Amino acid sequence: MTKWRLLRPLTVAIKLKIPKSTGPSTGGSRLLPRDPLLRAAFLVFVTISLVIVGSFSYLYVKYDRIIEKRFKGPVFSSAARIYALPQAVKVGEKIDAKEIAMLLRRAGYSERDGQSPLGSYRLVKGGIDISPGAESYHSPDPAQIRFSGGQVEGIKDRSGELAAYELEPQLVTSLFDAEQRSKRQLVKYDDIPQMMVDAVLSIEDRRFFQHSGVNYLRLMEAAWVDFTRQKHEQGGSTITMQLSRAFFLSPEKTLKRKLVEMLIAIELEQKFSKQQIFEFYANRVDLGQRGSFTISGFAEAARAYFNKDLKDITLPEAALLAGLIQAPSYLSPYRHPERALDRRNLVLESMVETHAITRAEADKAKATPLKLAPPNVEASDAPYFVDLVRDNLINKYNERELNEQSYRIYTTLDPDLQKAAAQAVETGIKLVDEQVKKMRTHKIKVGKGKYETKVKSGPDAQVALVAMDPHTGQILALVGGRNYGFSQLNHAVAKRPTGSIFKPFVYAAAMNTALNPTTAPDGQAMVLTPASMVEDSPSTFSYGDQIYEPRNYKEEYHGQVTARYALALSLNNATVKLAEEVGYDKVADLAKSAGISSVKATPAMALGAYDATPIEMAAAYTVFANGGTRLSPIMINSLRNSRGDVIEDYNGDKKEVLDPRVAYVMTNMMEGVLNFGTALSVRARGFMAPAAGKTGSSHDGWFAGYTSNLLCIVWVGYDDYSDLRLSGAQTAAPIWAEFMKRAVTLPQYSEVKPFTQPSGVVDVQLDNITNRLATPSCPETYTAAFVAGTEPRDTCDQGTGIKGFFSRIFGPGADKPLPPAPPGVQTGQATDAQDPAKKKKGLFGKIAGIFKDDKSSAAPSNQPSNSTNTNPH
Repeated sequence: MTKWRLLRPLTVAIKLKIPKSTGPSTGGSRLLPRDPLLRAAFLVFVTISLVIVGSFSYLYVKYDRIIEKRFKGPVFSSAARIYALPQAVKVGEKIDAKEIAMLLRRAGYSERDGQSPLGSYRLVKGGIDISPGAESYHSPDPAQIRFSGGQVEGIKDRSGELAAYELEPQLVTSLFDAEQRSKRQLVKYDDIPQMMVDAVLSIEDRRFFQHSGVNYLRLMEAAWVDFTRQKHEQGGSTITMQLSRAFFLSPEKTLKRKLVEMLIAIELEQKFSKQQIFEFYANRVDLGQRGSFTISGFAEAARAYFNKDLKDITLPEAALLAGLIQAPSYLSPYRHPERALDRRNLVLESMVETHAITRAEADKAKATPLKLAPPNVEASDAPYFVDLVRDNLINKYNERELNEQSYRIYTTLDPDLQKAAAQAVETGIKLVDEQVKKMRTHKIKVGKGKYETKVKSGPDAQVALVAMDPHTGQILALVGGRNYGFSQLNHAVAKRPTGSIFKPFVYAAAMNTALNPTTAPDGQAMVLTPASMVEDSPSTFSYGDQIYEPRNYKEEYHGQVTARYALALSLNNATVKLAEEVGYDKVADLAKSAGISSVKATPAMALGAYDATPIEMAAAYTVFANGGTRLSPIMINSLRNSRGDVIEDYNGDKKEVLDPRVAYVMTNMMEGVLNFGTALSVRARGFMAPAAGKTGSSHDGWFAGYTSNLLCIVWVGYDDYSDLRLSGAQTAAPIWAEFMKRAVTLPQYSEVKPFTQPSGVVDVQLDNITNRLATPSCPETYTAAFVAGTEPRDTCDQGTGIKGFFSRIFGPGADKPLPPAPPGVQTGQATDAQDPAKKKKGLFGKIAGIFKDDKSSAAPSNQPSNSTNTNPH
């Protein structure tokens, strides 16, 4: 930004002309009239004059200091700026040079060398040359990208051929403020097209280069029009007065504020040249809203509305921008195109009147249709993400430091994926609204044989979506609610009961017995595997002096089922029984190691009765998606100063929680959730790539799922904790599917691969009826993963004795040496399964669930007040 010099100070002097005495005087020269009334009036006049002069002097000194302080350093560049994740361009990717040039312009690159410290680019025949500047996020080495047939043919830098090249990160917001965010691209006066200057002056301030800050004739004219018509119709503020208001004053409309505005304008005119004042104005003026961000300045507006550099706009485009100054929201060309066109044409007429353009030029510009760049999807600017970044930094750096030190905050946000998340939420929440409306609709009798349809009022369902790189912990996209403008409450960090997305941690603790067997009732080592049989029947569980009696959805029970089947169909009683066999404490320890800190070792824990946030659950699921290693979520990659020097780089913590073999077995089991379990709706919606996940329902709807390169958690529920009465399969899973379908169309997420199987795991084909090894005589089979050495050994047509009986109940492999766990993985010591106390259920325990619908479970009284919901998860 230009370093401005201050001009001459304003001097104020009052000259009083005192009349000479013309006759004899008894008391010398008489200054006061002899008439008492005139004398009183004169004294009042002098007093008022002194008060005015004193007030003026006080305000002049006060605002002179404020102006000096405000303009002492950089005017616009002091606030921290938040940048997105760099976008990589790969060889073979379908993209052209113009698209890359557009991305570079958005990041702040210029088309000519030396115009931007971030860097420059040059379009050449068949490609684009990129030259990062001294303040670039990347090294200053230039690169050349060549194209052929609509795709990248080759990438080369000084080191040679490259497979991919990272572009400069795009700006997310350039104002780090708790109450207002804006997008702004700075421009110098000499770089503003003359027609842009002419358009603004013709409609806003025709005498800008003649007046001294205040146009008194225009003010009086505006006051007369407003007085005669009894309403505010005409403004009298000059550009300098508008700048005064924007920099120093509140938006209230009072006489006092108008007088102060005039005073500051006069001072600004004394301190700065007209060109400097117009440059400040051109970079500060508000020209609309994009998502939750204010579009500030003509350069940013040119990019927002036309996707152009300011120097490249046309006459009708310049007139449109100038017209927006009056009322950016009311004249929005996206929401009110007719108003915007009328205002644009009025600006063109004003330019003819001021002789800035000819009548022919104006007529040609008026005939030009409105051509706008596609608007960004609401929330694609990630307002909830920005809030979290700010909150994280405020814990370490004070707000003044962040607002004044010109920090550059390079985040993990992927703009393309954020847009996909916003679109998926917008689509999916409409489906939820339709289902909720249907449930609230009922008919009432209004007469004999006459009925009227009524829709019961109620709150809107809220939503959260967190997308994460499962191998780095980077949060790539985040939506914290259905509408940031309506509610800034960030549901991505709101704690809610997790429901059945907690169940995989029960089964993971059970599968961990493959490495450290627990003890069966007959004293033998018990190893639980995906083929182990679990009883799914009505049961009562005791814990301390409490009774817990969960129910399955619609009171449907399946008897003896495999652990794999129980997880896929989210069977409640089978899951709690499994947790009881393994030990509630072991399940709780595993969950806490994964970052779910609120759990307690109780039966209700197995069904997700305790709270966690969507971000916490995303981090917890990295245990399964990342080979047993938990990754802490990160949102910031690097913090740098205004010169680009690194202040701090951020790296997430890693913690080995599960053996990689157990993590893979769990992933294989959760693939069944999508392929034949409660999340079949994901496949029905057209997402067919390899994926694993789990539905969940408490009072809310959840879905947690992942592919080989992307993990996503979706939550849907009410702010008042009332029951959504819809399952995760009906609410969250469709949003997850919509998001993933969009994600895989992006180059960086398109290569979805089957999950990588670690050594020490085997795939086994089993008979679908007996769950033993399949032979050619077995008509129906399926494939399941096992830790090597724990897979079934009996075949489907082979009889078994007492040993086979226990094998069917507890799973095979108990008498076979097991492979050791890798070093560093804590698998716990083998202990007896908990033996619940036998206790009669009291009267309250018997009737606890009666007043709940068939989705509820009666939780023990020492559990959270939310009963464990048992929807079809």
